[in-house]
Amino acid sequence: MAAALRGRGRGAPLPPQLLVRLLSPPRRSVSHVFRAAELQVELAEGAPAPPGGAPGPFGRSFTPHMLWVEWSRARGWAPPRIRPLRDLNLHPAACGLHYGIALFEGLKAFHGADGRVRLFRPELHLERMERSARRLCLPAFDRGELLECIRALVRVEREWVPRGGGASLYIRPVMLGTEAALGVSPPAQALLFAVLSPAGPYFGGGALSPVRLLADPGHCRAWPGGAGNCKVAG
Repeated sequence: MAAALRGRGRGAPLPPQLLVRLLSPPRRSVSHVFRAAELQVELAEGAPAPPGGAPGPFGRSFTPHMLWVEWSRARGWAPPRIRPLRDLNLHPAACGLHYGIALFEGLKAFHGADGRVRLFRPELHLERMERSARRLCLPAFDRGELLECIRALVRVEREWVPRGGGASLYIRPVMLGTEAALGVSPPAQALLFAVLSPAGPYFGGGALSPVRLLADPGHCRAWPGGAGNCKVAG
């Protein structure tokens, strides 16, 4: 730029475009994706050991760490973090609470007969999660990068993956709008996090035991133009 200024000669007027560039503050870069390579890990001090024996009721106990990724329209995605499990601090007017701008997924990690820990069809779960985010106007993310972050979280909590038939480590990713704003509009702030829960079979009788179901035509989750192909709050 200095060379361009010298080339114009003394007293020569500067073009308006160059004046705007000189007088405008530098733009902050916006990160449209978060990268697993930038994952930050903070381990909990004095974290409890995994409980022995069979897992308790589904979704009642949690591992001591979680995945945490913040997003804002102004800055984009912050670097992902594995951090000690903590409560959420939300404004009472957070849009995810008032307008259901929230989604979730549920996938599992299993111990194999060879001792290795494997995730069950994670790509399909994250494909639906991406579809749900698009449906709710939540920020886009890279499925592959999120999967690597989830794998890293499972590696941290490997000792919490239960053994035994039907037992698994349940993985619950969530994304919700956190902007404090009343009124229906795409959120300017969002949070993506994931918690882990050791779990036995979802139904008490075991995976192969039959269950009784009631098909009620008066209550319908999916309808034309609705969100039946997504996994959203409400």
